[in-house]
Amino acid sequence: MLLKIRIILALSAVILAVSCEKDGADSWHENPEIKLNIPAEFPDLNRYMSNNWPTVHGVELGEALFHENKLSGNQTISCASCHQRQHAFASPDPQAMGVEGRVGLRNVPPLQNLAFMRFYNWDGNLLDLQKQVLVPIVIHEEMDARISQVILRLQQDQRYPELFRLAFGDAEITADRIYRSIAQYEYTLISADSKYDRVMRKQGEQFTALEAEGFRVFQKKCVSCHSGPLFTDESFRNIGFPLHTDPEEAGRARVTGDVDDYMRFRVPSLRNVAFTAPYGSFGQFSTLEELLVFMDRGVIDAHNLDPVFKENNNRIPLSKSERAGLIAFLNTLSDTAFVAN
Repeated sequence: MLLKIRIILALSAVILAVSCEKDGADSWHENPEIKLNIPAEFPDLNRYMSNNWPTVHGVELGEALFHENKLSGNQTISCASCHQRQHAFASPDPQAMGVEGRVGLRNVPPLQNLAFMRFYNWDGNLLDLQKQVLVPIVIHEEMDARISQVILRLQQDQRYPELFRLAFGDAEITADRIYRSIAQYEYTLISADSKYDRVMRKQGEQFTALEAEGFRVFQKKCVSCHSGPLFTDESFRNIGFPLHTDPEEAGRARVTGDVDDYMRFRVPSLRNVAFTAPYGSFGQFSTLEELLVFMDRGVIDAHNLDPVFKENNNRIPLSKSERAGLIAFLNTLSDTAFVAN
């Protein structure tokens, strides 16, 4: 009799274990990973992304938090206030605008194709996107909030405990989960359906004569920095732009402490560049025409000016017709569906 009881208990334990495993599997499948539409020609994914792959409910939560004013100190702005979809998740302001009208140090970078980037921020100070999420929330010039304050507000909003439960398995709201979910959402912001893409993929479109001429100018005079499918080699360069008057600005040197990195900034992607004006690390140029004229006539010399300029009398010479063609080509990098959704 005792043996029979032991056998029954053992079988019950096995059944319970299998049941738990099944429940766990079912719970996992309630929040499946998202299959991203990654273009074959795009570079490798950021190496940290494998630890925080976008999930259905993680992205849902991240998008809600991205548009949530509760993340700012006085609850007046959200991530989306600066990163506006119609501007390729950049801003029309020269520099970031924070709570109470405070002005940030730099121009707001677009958020497209972050899944494929190796560096974040203009000076490349962060390599992991979910660590970058913290920065605008806490710094004085932008959202100026305490993360403990943000967590309390989210706990008191009846929507969020359920969103966190769906995304992470329970309703606990933590700083790490906030960062992870917003990063998941940002990883999904992939832009790869411009006219340029359709021409390159032979999908029935062709460049106009002016666009084709601009493409030839681009390949001759721009591609050494704006290379590859993202139109950036992600290097850090000083290209002689007007200097920021803020003494806190030093470009990449703020990260490395190396004087040779003074006023070097990450080469921006040119995808959707028509939507991201003004241009430059602190919005020095209102239009592409203004920027290109400066590169031809106004570059400021420096000990570490990029060789592309140094080797060509501190300029990239562009005739009026070349500028017109180049701007026409750059406009073909516009992904209208991406900014309209």
